[in-house]
Amino acid sequence: MYQIIRFSDACRALNKSRGSIYRDIKNRLLPPPFSLGQRSVGWPESEILLIQTARIAGKSDAEIRALVQDLITARVSQYESLSTGVSHD
Repeated sequence: MYQIIRFSDACRALNKSRGSIYRDIKNRLLPPPFSLGQRSVGWPESEILLIQTARIAGKSDAEIRALVQDLITARVSQYESLSTGVSHD
């Protein structure tokens, strides 16, 4: 089961303002959030933790972008697996 990090919690966890979060999403330094409802978005906690860990490890922006792309690809793969009932592991 996924733990979901809401936008305000992501701001605190990443020590960033809302504007900085949106800028990071635009610059592909953070995966886009997904909708939790009409006025709420969030991220899987694991994605936020991976981004934090990469930053702590001193990864470059290019390396973070590659990580973000991998996270987005994994989301799509997981969705496809669930929707078709086929595991892509």
